[in-house]
This record gives sequence, C-alpha cells and structure tokens, in this order.
Amino acid sequence: MADAAAAEGGTDTDGEAATTGTGAAADAAAETGAETDAKSDAETDAAKTDAAEGAAAVSEAQAELAAQRELRERIEQRKAEKAGPIAAGTKLSGQAADLLAAVRAMESGEPVDPALLRTAAPAAAPDRPRAPAQPQPRPPAEQRSARSRAAAPETVSAVRAVLGAGGAPETLAGEVSDTLGEQAPELLRENPWQLLAVPGVRPEQADGFARALLGTACGPGDERRATALVSWLLERAALQGHTALEASAVRSALAGHSVPDPDGAVRHAVEESVVLRFPEDDEDGEDEPDEPDADEPVDASEAMEPAGSQADGAGEGREPAAEPAPVLLALDRYALAEDALADGLARLAKTGQDASWEEAAAGAPSPSAAELIRAVAGHGLVLHSGGEAARAEPVALAVAARALGVRTVVAVHSENGRDRPSADADAVTVAGLLAGTEGPGRDADGLFALDLLVVLDAPQLDVETAAVLVESLADGSRLVLSGDPGVLWSAGAGRVFADLLAAGVCPRISSRTPDPGPIGELVSGIGVGELNQVAAPGKEVVIVPVRDAGEAVHRTVQLVAESVPRAFGTEAGQTQVITVGHGGSAGTRALNAALKQRLNPGPGRFGGFDPGDRVAYVPAPGRTLQGTVVSADAEGLRLECGGAAVLVPKDRVEHAVRHGWALTAHQAAGMRWPAAVVVLPGDAAQGLSRPWVYTAFSRGDHHLSVVHGVDQALPKAVSDIPSQDRTTRLRGQLEALLAPAAQPS
Repeated sequence: MADAAAAEGGTDTDGEAATTGTGAAADAAAETGAETDAKSDAETDAAKTDAAEGAAAVSEAQAELAAQRELRERIEQRKAEKAGPIAAGTKLSGQAADLLAAVRAMESGEPVDPALLRTAAPAAAPDRPRAPAQPQPRPPAEQRSARSRAAAPETVSAVRAVLGAGGAPETLAGEVSDTLGEQAPELLRENPWQLLAVPGVRPEQADGFARALLGTACGPGDERRATALVSWLLERAALQGHTALEASAVRSALAGHSVPDPDGAVRHAVEESVVLRFPEDDEDGEDEPDEPDADEPVDASEAMEPAGSQADGAGEGREPAAEPAPVLLALDRYALAEDALADGLARLAKTGQDASWEEAAAGAPSPSAAELIRAVAGHGLVLHSGGEAARAEPVALAVAARALGVRTVVAVHSENGRDRPSADADAVTVAGLLAGTEGPGRDADGLFALDLLVVLDAPQLDVETAAVLVESLADGSRLVLSGDPGVLWSAGAGRVFADLLAAGVCPRISSRTPDPGPIGELVSGIGVGELNQVAAPGKEVVIVPVRDAGEAVHRTVQLVAESVPRAFGTEAGQTQVITVGHGGSAGTRALNAALKQRLNPGPGRFGGFDPGDRVAYVPAPGRTLQGTVVSADAEGLRLECGGAAVLVPKDRVEHAVRHGWALTAHQAAGMRWPAAVVVLPGDAAQGLSRPWVYTAFSRGDHHLSVVHGVDQALPKAVSDIPSQDRTTRLRGQLEALLAPAAQPS
C-alpha cells in the first residue's frame, strides 16, 4: 500500500477516529436506537442519544402489537383459541392478525382466504388497494410522524402525571403515549414495568418507577416484572439482529436481573402470549425436561447438550444421538414476519420454467449474466452474489426481461444505490416501492403489478421488510435477490440473504466478475480473511498512521478538505468519512463537528444546522438518506435529498437528522462514493470485525484512505473475527418447506 506521503506528495493527510468499542452488532443497535452496554463514557453517551432516536422511530407494527398485548381480555381470548384455527382480527390487529390467520390455515391444510393477505383500504378511499402489512401507502417516516402527532393532549397529560408520581422524567410522556397508546395511563398504573416498552428505559429505572407507584406490593418476583423483562430482552436482541433467542439464554438473563424463578417467568410469558415458543409441541408451555432446574445457575453449554448423550456414550461404535433443537422464544411481530416470509418464498420457488428466455441468455454481455438469466428462466427464486462490478449482471437480466415483455422492476436499498453507474436506469428504492411512491404500483388485489423483481443490496433486507416485499408478489412472479455476502447485515432484525444462502433451497449464481483495481484486490482478500498489501501506483489506497484520536480528527479534516480533492480533482462532498460509532472523541459527532467548522462554518441557527450542511436523515431504522440543509421554518427542517425536497417535522429533527460528513459503516452499507476515508483510532479496535472492515473499505469507487491507529487489531479482525451470529428461524423453516435445490455456481 502507498504511504501517507504518497497521497499528498509528501504531505500527511487527515483522518478521524472511530469510537465505540462495542463491536459491529452494537454499531447496528446504536443506529436503530438500541441501548447497548457501554464500555466507556463515550459509548454510554452514544447509546443514550441513539436510544432516543429509536423511541421516535418505533415502527407501526411494534406499537400496534404492544398496545394489543396490554388488553387482558384479548390475551385470554388468544390463549383460549391457541389450539384451533385463528380468525383474523380476534387477537392481534390489522395485518398481523391476517398473516397469523393465513399461517394457521396453511398449517391445518384448510384453504386460505385471499382476503387475509391484504388489508382493507382506508375509509376515505375504500376503492384503493393496499399492500400486505403496509398500513398506508406512505413512507415509514410519514407514518411515524403522523402517529406521533396523533397522541391526544389529554393522554399525554395523564401520562405525565403518572410519570411524575413514580419519579420518572415527565419528558417521557410523549414517547410513552406513542408506545402504549391511549390507555397508557391505566396500563402504567396497573403494570409500571410497561415503561420498559419505551426504548432507552432500563430495568433498574423501571424497578424504581414501580416501587414508587406500588410500594411494598412489588418485588423482584412480580409476574408483571418478569413478563415485561422477557419482552424487553427480546426487543433488545432484535436491535442486535436476532429474531429469536434460546429459552436458556433468556432464563440466564432473567436470573441476572434477580428474577427468582426464571423458568416460571418464561413459562408465564408464553402462557400470556407475550412471546411465542418454538417448537410449539408443548401446549402448556413447559420447557423440555432435560433443561436445568430454575433454581440452579444455567450454563449455556449444558443447556445445548444433546439429550441422552451420556447414555449413548457407553457403547462404542454407536451413532451419537441427534442434538435436539433448542427451544426458541420470539416476539410475535418477528415470528409472524418469518412465517410469512418463509411461506412466500416457498410459493415463489414453485414458479415454473419459461423457455422463451434462452435467446436472451445467448445475447448476455457476460457468462455470469447468461448463467443468471438461465437460472431465472427455470426458477421463481434465485440468489445472485458478487461485488460492485457484479451488479451489472442482474441489471443485464432486467434489460433482457423487459425486451421479452416481462414487467420488471429493479429495487435498491438507498437513493445512493439508484444513482450509481452500476444501477439500472429505472431502478427504484425498496422503501419507495413498498410505499407506492415509486415503481409500477399495485393491481386490484394490492399486489405489485410486475412479473420479475430484482432486489440489489439484498443483505440489507431485514425480515419484516422482506416479508412485506414477498407477500406483495403475485403467484407466478419471479424474485432475484442479489448482493455481496461479505458486507454487514441489515440494521433491522434478521439475516434474510445469509439464511437463504445457507439453506440452499434455490439456485445461487456466484458472479465471476471481480471488482477492479487496487481497492477491489484489497477487499477481495479481506473477504477471505486476508489483509494484503496491494500496489497502488495511482494512490488508490493510502494508509495514514495516527497516534491518538485528536490527530485522527485533524488528519481526517485535512484529507477531506485538501488532500483527496487535490489528488483526484473531486469536490469535498464526494468523499465520505466512515468510522465505527457515533460517540467518543473521534466518533461521527466529533468528526462532523470538525468537518462542519472547516467546510461549512456557521452558528447552527436551525437547531444546530445551517444552510449547506451535509446531513444524514434517518426516516426509518436502518435507512439513511444523505442530503443538504436548505432552510427551516415553523413546519420543520427542509432538506434536499437526491434531488427531492424533504421536510423533516420539528419534533423529528433532533432524533432523525445528524450531520452527514461522517457516517458509521452500518449507515454506509448499500452506498458508495468516489472516495472514502475510513477512520480507525486506537479505541476502535473492539468494534472491528471482518464484515465491518470489508464494508468500510469497499465504499470508495476510486480512492480509499485509512486513518490507521489500531496497529495489529486490524489484521486480527480481518483474520479472526467473522460476523457475529444472529439467532433466526428462517433457515430451518425454508429447509422444512423446500427440498435442497441444485445450485449452479
């Protein structure tokens, strides 16, 4: 690799320090509003701030399900009908109830009412079809903002009074009202631990609130407390990407929070339908008999020990007993999403062969593209993997399909992905397609009016988004999921693309088109666990050593403002800074403050922003829009994002808008820029992993500067720290529904 002097013709360039030490999973959690276990004051600050962002971005489905769970009569109704067919709308509400009813009908072999797979239209427009699981054809940010404004003033006032009586910050009143709904005051008085449903609230805070309201009537073993903790643990796990947790892990965590009977707490949570248990073979919610006693410490390795393994060891030459599948617990929103997604993918996989594609395959621009076209001609569900250059292959597929008269849509993760040279000229974003603001619209049944959907950046699909997307495809449609399996997974729960690859239930086309140049060579090595030196005669890759965070910030500003523009003839706005976390002395906050002072100084008269500021707007967890501040008025902050005018309401600005010269790797996933500056100060070492490095280093098309202060932690992360695993159910469901398919390579 070239040294620092090479980039500047003898002058050092600057870089910035990455801060949190919580790892890639914690980085994802922070960006979606997670409250992570802080290992430093800087990380604590980042977690608190991002928890507030998550509170403002609670999804429509989560709030709806939480409110319904709090109604005791509906819980009892669900328990009473657990073993029988479930009619839509009797326990959950809206799309969740319809999906659950459809799943139960499929399991029992009964015909599925098509009406269960789509929701009714709004009262104001009864003739307008609506997509499955999409409450309204509006962007998620608008949905949440509308919901936030819908909180009745009297509800907020009553919640404020309850919070004050319990010694909790009254400023939480709006968030509590949005999360728990109109019955929030009564729910809090009846069960103060409902406060844990508000992102950012910790168990010890909820315990103090409960003691203030209930006095001696509460204790560590209170069933209300235990049940709320089970839900809280699973919500926390979802922010780290898990759609489910092993029951043994939940029990261990409950014991750590002083719950005297963790086993009974889990059983009660299942009986109350707060969580779902998998497998569901025990109707009484009892755990498997070989699990440890609730009064004894739970050892994870013992909990996973195969049943009967001691007896089987007595006889030599005997096959060891198969390890029983662990008992999993899941929140209903993620369980329903995985069930719907698995069924939908299995449905699409049954789409038959179409021989008319052969001529298109013969005229494909590359062998990999031809292979992909033939695979799609013969199968309804196809996976395609490769780097940035390989994106040309699914785009060639889309062009060929349109020439055949096939209604085709290419969807990308972000506006940045749509504008890249490798993108399809008519590409839409996944969010825009689902919202109905982009793409072909929907037919009379509320399904996408298309025959072939090609999704690029597929690793960024979380399980809920993927479920809605698949349920919106009609029978006989074809779906291609394309992406780079080496990048960080979705910010939301699940690992859809990785689970599909691991399940092996559909054809996978692995591109043979490598990414070009020194950056492509470097990233390819990282993908297989090797950090190699590469020749960079054109200063494509530059290493900038730093001693501390202050020097990292200084050199980053110098790189962005002077060195890279001078060396490559680009503007400062075409260089993206990427670091590990938001907080600390060299996180995104510190870097953005320094970059603003240099690139667009100003008093920050619009809530800390000035016209011309580069910003990152997060309309929904896991989705980042880059833009520029235009102005502000009584309605909110006005931005320009990808050529479109965007208004961020005043009550959303603090939580949804940051300065955007520096991003985390999770925010940058699915996007690319002409140049990237990756900042790795000493305190970033704990946050590094192979997928993090792979993602960050592959964000620059023509230039990569690495502000390097982690010494040997970087090669160690590449060679020894693969991605953190996520507990999901999707792979097992797919393997049960579909026999392994032959996979072209």
